[in-house]
Amino acid sequence: MKDVKAVIFDCDGVMFDTAQANRVYYSRILQHFDRPAVTDEQFSFVHMHTVTESIAYLFPDKTTLAAAHDFRKSMDYNQYLKYLTPEPHLVPLLAKLRPQIKTAIATNRTDTMNRLLAEFNLDGCFDLVVTSSDVERPKPYPDALLKILDNFDLKPFQTIYIGDSPVDEMAARAAGIPLVAFRNRELSSDCHIDTFKELEVLLNL
Repeated sequence: MKDVKAVIFDCDGVMFDTAQANRVYYSRILQHFDRPAVTDEQFSFVHMHTVTESIAYLFPDKTTLAAAHDFRKSMDYNQYLKYLTPEPHLVPLLAKLRPQIKTAIATNRTDTMNRLLAEFNLDGCFDLVVTSSDVERPKPYPDALLKILDNFDLKPFQTIYIGDSPVDEMAARAAGIPLVAFRNRELSSDCHIDTFKELEVLLNL
């Protein structure tokens, strides 16, 4: 990959292993309403989608839906940060990328992204962070990626998007941005990697 001007990261499953955090988080909401903890099928959905979409999926009945949203907003997300694990070599990779190559995040997270970055001393390590709150449509729509392209005044071929889920694949395809699939061989992408060390090699850092 030559002449890459910007590297865009997904958050969950790429920058951080957030599987346990998301399981505990959504199970807490379900159990508050006397429902079983998140199943594997439910987890596969909530791990990729926005919190609004996830709550609607878990609580399809309109009566409980509003109450579930209210309860979610009352929760202190900081208590779930301990379940997150930063991806090894993320910080060294960012140091090698910047300032020559722009760094950005395109995530379906909403109001938890800033707290997450601050907790792990990553605030200030990215030139742009775009959450689902910053665009009209979340992934799998390309809005977040297009916003990043516009901000940096770049063409799609001048960037790469590192993602691990089908919604990442669809968003990248819709934006025309090459996808680097992270630890998911089932995704159709330009290349697959399992570590950020491999990305360094790809980018000749």
